[in-house]
Amino acid sequence: MKQQTLRKSFTLSGKGLHGGKNVNLIFNPAKEEHGIKFQRIDIEEKPIIEAIATNVHETKRGTSICNYKGYEVKTIEHLMASLVGCGINNVLIQIDGDEAPILDGSSTLITNAILDAGILQQEKEQPVFVLKDVIRYEDKEQGIEIIAIPSDTFKLSVYVDYKTNVLGTMFAELNSMDDFVKEIAPSRTFCFLHELLPLIKNGLIKGGDVENAVVYVEHLIDDADKNEICDFFNVKDVKISENGTLNDISLHYDNEAARHKLLDLIGDIALVGKPVQAHIIAKCPGHTANNQFARLMIDRMKKDKAGISVDLTKEPVYKIEDIKKILPHRPPFLLVDRVLEITENRIVGTKNVTINEPFFIGHFPDEAVMPGVLIMEGLAQLGGILALGQVPDPEHYSTYFLKLNDVRWRQKVVPGDMLIYEMVLVEPVNRGIVHMFGKAFVNNKLVAEGDLMAQIIRNR
Repeated sequence: MKQQTLRKSFTLSGKGLHGGKNVNLIFNPAKEEHGIKFQRIDIEEKPIIEAIATNVHETKRGTSICNYKGYEVKTIEHLMASLVGCGINNVLIQIDGDEAPILDGSSTLITNAILDAGILQQEKEQPVFVLKDVIRYEDKEQGIEIIAIPSDTFKLSVYVDYKTNVLGTMFAELNSMDDFVKEIAPSRTFCFLHELLPLIKNGLIKGGDVENAVVYVEHLIDDADKNEICDFFNVKDVKISENGTLNDISLHYDNEAARHKLLDLIGDIALVGKPVQAHIIAKCPGHTANNQFARLMIDRMKKDKAGISVDLTKEPVYKIEDIKKILPHRPPFLLVDRVLEITENRIVGTKNVTINEPFFIGHFPDEAVMPGVLIMEGLAQLGGILALGQVPDPEHYSTYFLKLNDVRWRQKVVPGDMLIYEMVLVEPVNRGIVHMFGKAFVNNKLVAEGDLMAQIIRNR
């Protein structure tokens, strides 16, 4: 499976569902391993926000992501589903507002635009998360359950039950992404008529109309409420069709609501960050549960990852003298020799372990073994470099670690080993608090890992 991007750029325009503002989306081809990212071009610094589950900060009536500075893009789930449905792995989506347009309430217009622009296969292989055992999420209070089981392909099954006469028990499934364009993309977002007034009064659905959503009518409303809805949507009257929908809107499928829930699930699971090979079965899913489930999958991927691929022949990003300018530590307590890779949310570094290390004098002197706590200290120091990259003047700050969770030592480290450290931001930095997950490898084997929490504090 090769990575894929767009053959050419294209633009889509429309109103955001909740804000009602006109917004333009520019889809741009991206290089290999770029992933799916958004860029707010209406903001002077043009911040980039990665489409990843740990960047999700709001799931009420849509999925919204933000970066560590709080810049956000709302309601991205339909767009994400289209990218998955078309097999796009790398794309930069520029947007001149804070909310993706609702368009026709489905993924059809986005999907068709992607297909019209063309799909370009790239050279590098696309990593896939192959599920090896069961992942389960349950919210008993809400009646929600999502389970993923190993499968030869990515497929989904969704069951919903709204316990109403007009919209009761429904089931939808997708056994092959080849069927996404025809069977799932056209399914539209939906709500109940009695939900509209609270949404209107709370300043939401300013971009909604009777054409970009299926409105189901379970309870009749009085004339005053009916008139208020007509005024809001600028229509003379609202009618109820035989299938229980507003204004004689014909359904694309008998089970359109369940198919749309499946579409949302695809979009939210896309925030795992790579294609998934599993069968996902969901009972009454929603954006909050979908995001929690995606985070569980990310956690599982971290635990399953047994090695790390780095090019040791490349020129380091930081050598030891550069590191000493960033960190306050000094030998023999400086436990990072080089930084090989660094991005906004990930850093990779090395430490050469030699018999000359001072701790070997007293720690297992007859059979030298590096203390496990020092491996974690090396990870923490590397994480400090990553964390200080989040502030504009890092020379005036230090990183202090607050706690360690789920620390595991898998294998002993001895003189002659080269430790390769990897630290990844688990979630955006918030008020100086940094949440990271670290792993240490020797000869591509995991030797230690742990969840670390730190705080960035200004030096006195």
